[in-house]
Amino acid sequence: MASETELIDVEEQDLYEHLRIVVDKGQSLLRIDKFLMHRIENASRNRIQNAIELGNVLVNDKLAKSSYRVKPLDVISVVLPHPPRDTEVYPENIPLDITYEDDDVLVVNKPAGLVVHPGYNNYTGTLVNGLVYHFEQLPTLPGNDGRPGLVHRIDKDTSGLLLISKNERAMTWLARQFYEHTITRKYVALAWGDIEQDGTVTGYIGRSIADRRVMSIYDDETKGKWSVTHYKVLERFGYVTLIECQLETGRTHQIRAHMKHIGHPLFSDATYGGDKIVKGTSFSKYKQFVENCFELMPRQALHAQTLGFVHPTTRERIHFEAPIPADMEAVLQKWRKYIAAGVEQNAG
Repeated sequence: MASETELIDVEEQDLYEHLRIVVDKGQSLLRIDKFLMHRIENASRNRIQNAIELGNVLVNDKLAKSSYRVKPLDVISVVLPHPPRDTEVYPENIPLDITYEDDDVLVVNKPAGLVVHPGYNNYTGTLVNGLVYHFEQLPTLPGNDGRPGLVHRIDKDTSGLLLISKNERAMTWLARQFYEHTITRKYVALAWGDIEQDGTVTGYIGRSIADRRVMSIYDDETKGKWSVTHYKVLERFGYVTLIECQLETGRTHQIRAHMKHIGHPLFSDATYGGDKIVKGTSFSKYKQFVENCFELMPRQALHAQTLGFVHPTTRERIHFEAPIPADMEAVLQKWRKYIAAGVEQNAG
């Protein structure tokens, strides 16, 4: 069953805004930073100038400079992280597994079971509470019940790498990369079934009509938001397959819903039907083996393993990997032994 926190998660695309402004015919010449201050709600001049400096403002599809003077019928495109809100988040001394940190960004390896941000029934004990304690001040986003520094998110019971911005300039820079899908994110997942070949899942993802706790894939663009997941086979175990999933878009429950949609729900994913035997034999020994695996890892077999992005200051592309966590590794080892034992038995 999906947690309340998972239900209120916003789309990553909603963490920042993409604005398209067509300048009025009667507009007099005016510096673009001043013009945008009057056209964008809660936009300070510093916030606008940051966006211009980082290349997040285009005029007629060309990079704008702060000194540019807007003209009638100019088409202005802006990508900005949403402005801060007054939402208090209480600091808590929660241990953080920090993969990388500098003055601009933090990469944290989130364990499964840790809620990312405060929300309904989870106002304390979240990753964000720990971030506020350790780093005192981080930029925030609106409509989020306090998500300082977050430019994307992963589900409570998914483990792996999460990118945090430590100042508004970094957030603006990273927001553009997420918007343009240039952030590299790869997950490893254990899915039910023998997946024959690599592939791509696409479709409009939205809340299920039958159950609002889960996401469904539609052909109708009015029922959801466009989503793309590429998957590649890493290792086969007959009844389950270890795959790598690369995200193009960042929708709620995207990988989990996509794999369910093509008939391969993630192993031990209760929300999407992966917490029961989907493929395999009727033998009681096999049933007991699978149940033991579920006990070892009572959550979806999904880990955000790889993260790559262009750094906001150095402008160099950097890349990080997080090892598969102990619970998921233990389940993979059990499957390897189970399949090997079966092969030896058949060979004998």
